[in-house]
Amino acid sequence: MLMRTDPFRELDRMTQQLLGPRTWSRPSAMPMDAYREGDEYVVAFDLPGVSADAIDVDVERNMLTVKAERRPVAKADDVQMELSERPLGAFSRQIVLADTLDTERIKADYDAGVLTLRIPIAERAKPRKISIGVGTGHKEISG
Repeated sequence: MLMRTDPFRELDRMTQQLLGPRTWSRPSAMPMDAYREGDEYVVAFDLPGVSADAIDVDVERNMLTVKAERRPVAKADDVQMELSERPLGAFSRQIVLADTLDTERIKADYDAGVLTLRIPIAERAKPRKISIGVGTGHKEISG
């Protein structure tokens, strides 16, 4: 058996013991990436072990809220837990979206434990060319 020590993991474990574990009533944040790809913003959330029906995505005005719940797996009566590091319970994340995003056309996909939201940039926020008119005649002011 190969064993290795990770001092940061030990620090995380001790911090969790001091601050207390996340519970159903005290949700933990979920890791995410956010980037722009062409004419849309992409936000990807890590939700391993969460079923798609346990994910809820809401938008109210410009506040995007993602909630998920990882439920315990049913175990037989004769199972004795030796180690449990995978967090269970509720996870949530809120993001304030810019007014330049089109919240009416958000697309959500869930694959391999990653929830990906694609938020298009609103037409009014895209760069556009302004044509310049040239005067055709001169006007004289008489007085």
